[in-house]
Amino acid sequence: MDWSFFGANGNEMFFRLVHYFAGVVWIGMLYFFNFVQMDWFAQLMADEKLKPAQGIAVRTLLPRVLKWFRYGALFTFISGVALLGIKAKPIGFAYLGTSSWWIFIATGALLGTIMFLNVWLIIWPNQKIVMASAEQVAAGGQALPEAAGAGAKARRASRHNTLFSVPMLLFMGAASHLPLNINPDYSGWTLTAVLGLIIGGLELNAIFGNVKPIDNTMRVTHFGVLLSVVLYAVIEMIA
Repeated sequence: MDWSFFGANGNEMFFRLVHYFAGVVWIGMLYFFNFVQMDWFAQLMADEKLKPAQGIAVRTLLPRVLKWFRYGALFTFISGVALLGIKAKPIGFAYLGTSSWWIFIATGALLGTIMFLNVWLIIWPNQKIVMASAEQVAAGGQALPEAAGAGAKARRASRHNTLFSVPMLLFMGAASHLPLNINPDYSGWTLTAVLGLIIGGLELNAIFGNVKPIDNTMRVTHFGVLLSVVLYAVIEMIA
């Protein structure tokens, strides 16, 4: 019996399946944090009777969610890199910069890579401090003085990841389903520079800046749509 999965295209399908599954887990947990947990925690903190429940959630629920969250991000990233290598090899790396597929997929991959780094370098390290502080309080000690700042850093990065996720999903889908009419004389370096400035500026805000404009479920969604429109318009005008 000749099974397609074990044929020439099976390795691509395997990594695609891993990419889809891990991506759904990762983004699902991201949206849980931003669309459910943050508002729920705010409600708990506003009610003295419910306030202790936040500590319980941080000690028992948060570690479980963060495990799926960070490893979902890791396997999404690894499988995505593998897929890019598999897709690029037969096309040729020299041709990639002139293809509609590459312009969209590279933009989506850039956003996804930044989101992955935010998870492992900002959100996870700071959430570990928050969880350690909650454990210390539960044991009768004092909260860690750095916990409030750590929580704010994790929140800011998480809100920006939610912002980035909207155009990331758009461009991942557009790569195969929305071909561009590319000007053969367009400058890939110019496009890269403009997209890099926009996305890089937002990432700097995620690390050092102000979360207030997007520190709300509806606002971060609206700004995500706006960012998608801006990035798409840049690609259409330059490419």
